[in-house]
Amino acid sequence: MSLILILDDRGTNRKILAQLAVSVEPSAEVVTFGNPLLALAWMDGHQPDLVISDYRMPHLDGAEVAGRIRAKATGADVPIIVVTAYNDPVFRLRALEAGATDFLVSPVDHAEFRTRVRNLLALRRHQLQARRQVQALARDLEASERSRHALLRESRESLAQLIDTVPAMISATDRAGKLIFVNARQATIAGSTPAELVGHGALRILGQARLERGLAADAEVFASGLPMAGFEEELSDGQGGSRTLLTTKAPLRDGEGRVTAVVTTSIDITDRKRAEEQLLYLARHDALTGLPNRSMLGERLRDRCAQGRQDGRQPPRPGGRRGEAAFALHILDLDRFKAVNDALGHEAGDRMLRDVAARLTEAVGPDHLVARLGGDEFAILQAEIGAAQEAAQLALRVQEALERPFTVLGRSVQVAVSIGVALFPGDATSAEELLRHADLAMSRAKSEGGKGYCFFDPAMDHAAREAMQLEADLRGALARGEFELRWQPQVCLSTGRIVGAEALLRWNHPERGLLAPGAFLGAAEETGLMTPITAWVLRAACRQGAAWARRPGGGVRVSANISPSLFRQADVRGMVAAALEEAGLAPATLDLELTERVPMDDLEKVAATLRELRELGVCLSIDDFGVGYSSLLYVKSFPVQRLKIDRSFVAELPGNAVDAAIVAGVVSLGRNLGMRVVAEGIETEAQLEAVRRLGCDEIQGFFVSHPITAAALERRLAGAEAPVPGT
Repeated sequence: MSLILILDDRGTNRKILAQLAVSVEPSAEVVTFGNPLLALAWMDGHQPDLVISDYRMPHLDGAEVAGRIRAKATGADVPIIVVTAYNDPVFRLRALEAGATDFLVSPVDHAEFRTRVRNLLALRRHQLQARRQVQALARDLEASERSRHALLRESRESLAQLIDTVPAMISATDRAGKLIFVNARQATIAGSTPAELVGHGALRILGQARLERGLAADAEVFASGLPMAGFEEELSDGQGGSRTLLTTKAPLRDGEGRVTAVVTTSIDITDRKRAEEQLLYLARHDALTGLPNRSMLGERLRDRCAQGRQDGRQPPRPGGRRGEAAFALHILDLDRFKAVNDALGHEAGDRMLRDVAARLTEAVGPDHLVARLGGDEFAILQAEIGAAQEAAQLALRVQEALERPFTVLGRSVQVAVSIGVALFPGDATSAEELLRHADLAMSRAKSEGGKGYCFFDPAMDHAAREAMQLEADLRGALARGEFELRWQPQVCLSTGRIVGAEALLRWNHPERGLLAPGAFLGAAEETGLMTPITAWVLRAACRQGAAWARRPGGGVRVSANISPSLFRQADVRGMVAAALEEAGLAPATLDLELTERVPMDDLEKVAATLRELRELGVCLSIDDFGVGYSSLLYVKSFPVQRLKIDRSFVAELPGNAVDAAIVAGVVSLGRNLGMRVVAEGIETEAQLEAVRRLGCDEIQGFFVSHPITAAALERRLAGAEAPVPGT
């Protein structure tokens, strides 16, 4: 009956593994522990036939458990299976190096679990049976001197039959170093037979290279009386190659408990070692390009930083020379690589990345490390530089190498590269800081148009931390009720009355005060908060519009901006309909302003959504009309009712004849298509009169009113204040 030990801090897992183990061998005794320390203490008085341990547990992980088991007399040669949920091969390698026999990936495949447990229990039974048989034979030899020779012959035959079934090389040596038995597999490896080897020294099977270590290990077992943990040995295969053996040694005792011989078992683990080496390689290299990956780059950076600190490199003092450096880290990001993937497919993209890796390796030379961080991002660890100028020269060399056209699937493709550079120790003294600072510098290079390089500046780190804090504050702003609306009136030029009001979002930040959208909407786009923020704006605008509609003098049209990204992320029609229904606002009273930043590949989807909104009864406007390259395409594709001329065409009126002609053209276009035209950015009376003469229908701007509260606008609507100064 087998004794199986299961270690897992989760009770459910222990129960499942125990049931699976019993399904392999119904008669087995299964002992489970949730605490690995208690299990190790239990092993001081018990010897299991198999240990199954979870990798991640309190107190000790699976690798540490395997190591401690191997250090115990009751666990030196017990099979150990480690169950791990980690995909990273590094964790598996740790467990194997610590002494684990095998591992399984969690969640455990039941069929695989049963097969591996069955095989390891069978192997364990063979080992124990061999050991018991050898011990029994030794006792018989001591008990009867007269039959010693006959028993020896029988023992050789019995032992040969028994241990020849075990897929291992097994031998036993006495205190004089003479072989008392050898199995067939060991004899074959030695180029002999068991009969010819028994009685001779271990040199015949070990060879001179392994003899000294083998005899020293035997002496240690004779002295301690304890099994020896497995150790690895290299063995020539006679064909110019080598094999790796995992060797264990255990004492063989007579009837009185005295150690009379040492049993040596060697298992060929060459294939397993090669698999481990492959796992280690994959853990530290990029599968696509063969370059070192982020993990290996991190190791090299940490080594270089440690070496730099040992050499006494220190960050420059304030006012000191920043140009001096020990080494530089370059982070590279390919510009427009996504376009290659989209146009030619991922296979072409992969080919191009391999070509980029080859060019980078050639450009930087053998003294520097090139790594791929993932996607289209690479890194260069530039070693042993004396000044920042050397890093700049390498960045230029890399740019030149990548600017040459690539041939991908028979087509010529060009890309550019954005490079961020951080220096040690001037910019950072740790691997993590270097990576972060070089990445910030790369982002700055990319934001400045790409196709260039940028050195890290401390101001970038300050800006990044501010942006991070802003994002954190922004996530809680909705829940804390920190958003509010300001309103800018829109005046009809033919009547001089307020006919509409644009809802302008403000964030009442608890520390920074009232913030305009430009300070935070970019962060909202990046963090995915634009949808809930827009939904809040729509609901608040519709509620206010409904409140104005109930006043004695009637209401006005309310306008709200819709971000182009919203059409990708949300059900815009459903969001608008819900806001209208909740507020009880007539759809015709709501005007949605669409900015000219809709990606071309989204036009059909956006147009379909806008048609649904028109069917709902909502008004649609194109905001900032004229500044985008696709203005006329929007007019053609979208069912809009109003064009809002961008303030850039109004700012120099009436003195700029070109701007006047553009405004007149937009007015003509609007009239021919049955659309009203609104002039934005009116700040002076002269501008007002100019757009009036050019035929605009409505105006909006500081000359009419700065953004004001709903209460202030209501006073304007009630006639307490003139809609336009001087009217």
